[in-house]
Amino acid sequence: MPLAPDVGYGFPTKVSAVPQSDAHPGSSHRSYHTRQWTKAPVRSRPNFDNHRQWIYNPTPQAFLPSLGKFSVVSYNILGVDNAIQHSRELYWHIPSFIMDWSYRKKRILLELGLWSADVICLQEVDRFDELQSDLVQQGYEGVYKGRTGGSNDGCAIFWRNKKFSLLQEESIEFQDLDLRHNIAQLCVLQEQGTVGDKRPKGTTKEKLVVICNIHVLFNPNRGDIKLGQVRHLLEKAHALSLEWGGIPVILAGDFNSVPHSPLYRFLKDGMLDVRNYDRRAISGQVERSLRVKQTRVGRWSSTSQFQIQNGGIIHEETSVISQDFSQITEGSCTFEWTSEELVKATGAASTAIIKHNLNLQSAYSSVQGSEETRDSNNEPLVTTYHGNFMGTVDYIWFTEDLIPLRVLEVLPIPVLQKTRGLPSKKWGSDHLALACEFGFSI
Repeated sequence: MPLAPDVGYGFPTKVSAVPQSDAHPGSSHRSYHTRQWTKAPVRSRPNFDNHRQWIYNPTPQAFLPSLGKFSVVSYNILGVDNAIQHSRELYWHIPSFIMDWSYRKKRILLELGLWSADVICLQEVDRFDELQSDLVQQGYEGVYKGRTGGSNDGCAIFWRNKKFSLLQEESIEFQDLDLRHNIAQLCVLQEQGTVGDKRPKGTTKEKLVVICNIHVLFNPNRGDIKLGQVRHLLEKAHALSLEWGGIPVILAGDFNSVPHSPLYRFLKDGMLDVRNYDRRAISGQVERSLRVKQTRVGRWSSTSQFQIQNGGIIHEETSVISQDFSQITEGSCTFEWTSEELVKATGAASTAIIKHNLNLQSAYSSVQGSEETRDSNNEPLVTTYHGNFMGTVDYIWFTEDLIPLRVLEVLPIPVLQKTRGLPSKKWGSDHLALACEFGFSI
């Protein structure tokens, strides 16, 4: 039975079983990796009613020869303990059977099988052994790093073992840097079949990549800590890249920051003067919780009642103030930061300038999407949707020597409005998975 029409996921118009020898490298005998997907016809207005679509990069660079292709998924899967802890605040309107982990796990694994990525970066993982058991059968290997403190969740990176081999694994415990209990992962992966699998560090940059996975602190008021966490990860990623000969870097995760916020600008531009921003506005998140206004059947009452501000959808009648970052120019205003806050954000009390050395681009922003799904700067309108927030906080970033060939388009707001929120019968988390296929540039 075709999977895509049944669950409304895949972009393909045709699904057919293929012999194991013709399947994707790393395929197993399970149905996950024995499907052949045909490209959907190009439409001026994609039909998002029943599935997500792959959007191809139309730029000439994407059609140049490459050294090889690989795909990456980033997915905050909503930790089991977090779902229980925040059930009354964020998921009061979701039926209990949908919130049940056994149900959500099936949807998540089915979805991962449909996207069939070569690399999977997961956040809010608190059932790693269960996921690993299933993914190993699909030809993946993985590593896990749990958060410190009292939390049970963490991050996990999986890779298809017939596509990549692990050369080096690193992690960051931010508590060691006085930056809370979040963590980050870094893996140096080498594409299988590259001559000299055990080559010395620094001999070549071909078909090697640094994969980074992070779940940034949520607290909107602690922009100093958010910046500090991202800064340390970027420094470590840059060092690993140089250690292996200047190889490309991919940065994936839940950054708990909306598009074009100061933290987003830091990632994109490589520099930020924190004195131009209030510490509480670094991530651009709405400061207080909002309970989404719904009708008796549990749906948004109308799109006209909502406005999009800095990546978050808020009700027009609320008193929440959201800063318009597009109106801020360097030096237009100055905010006081304490020495302690500067140390956390920039690494030194003597400077308010934070920098990084990676030339990062956003994968989704680099591939033109539909006006139904993207903001004015081509970032997704929505990557997460629960009872208090609808907006974008998840990203896949990449450096030069990689070419984004296609991305998995997110869902338009009207389609999401037809649900009672996420998770839903189709989607196993309150976040949407992001996916991008990259090519190694020559």
